[in-house]
Amino acid sequence: MTRIKPRKTVSLVLGSGGARGLAHIGIIRWLQENDFAVHSISGCSIGSVIGGIYASGQLDKFENWVRSLTLVDIASYMDISWGISGLIKGDKLINKLKELIGDEHIERLPIKFTAVAADVKNEKEIWLTKGNLFDSIRASISLPLFLTPVTINNRELIDGGVLNPIPIAPVFSDNNDIIIAVNLGATPKNNNKTPATEDNKSWLFKKNDTKELKPNQSGMYQIADWAFDAMQNTIARQKLAAYPPDYIIEIARDACGTLDFHKADEMIELGYTKAAEILDPVLG
Repeated sequence: MTRIKPRKTVSLVLGSGGARGLAHIGIIRWLQENDFAVHSISGCSIGSVIGGIYASGQLDKFENWVRSLTLVDIASYMDISWGISGLIKGDKLINKLKELIGDEHIERLPIKFTAVAADVKNEKEIWLTKGNLFDSIRASISLPLFLTPVTINNRELIDGGVLNPIPIAPVFSDNNDIIIAVNLGATPKNNNKTPATEDNKSWLFKKNDTKELKPNQSGMYQIADWAFDAMQNTIARQKLAAYPPDYIIEIARDACGTLDFHKADEMIELGYTKAAEILDPVLG
């Protein structure tokens, strides 16, 4: 009689990193195909988007939609904020996601889910484990300067990556077989090049007027983007040392630009490939 191996249960930690986070979809697909059972998810920023939608059971709808996005589509979701706290309001995007997925609540999801945001005024990491799913996701993706903050429970919240870009702590005590963490800020593929190379820049962060810039100068949004990446990478190393996962899947931080969501096919395939490289040995 053949003994059937029990499915490995997984705590999945999905890090922040803009459009690179579309690799999370490929990683989840590999886990599904290889019979891993994800029992809990923690995510911040793009990790909260993918993780929350997967926990709701609606990843197919989201994947089909994001694979269809063009640069024109992405621009159409950029609803300009005329306030001083951020460039984009984010209402159009969140409303589209609600239309696709439905207006879910975290505590009703079939998979345990935590969205991580930051209360920067009080220097506190905030774990959102109940309430409206997309309100929590909207708080977790509030990249400083770009998206306006969100107020939940009288706290003004911004992108969770500010304080914890790979939020392992929320799942560290879960009683699952393995913890798999995804780092979207790994060493660049083209480590001998500067971050300013044209191939690595997000389309939104192009130089506003190249005639006014010297060869080694960069625009203010580029600098802000790189500064945020540098900060997150430093914090990520500290968090991984404090809460080491069983397996870590690393996506190079120059795999695509922060807002290159039109590269979904490429990034999903990259995530699938990287998951196979790291996790094939687990299959025994």
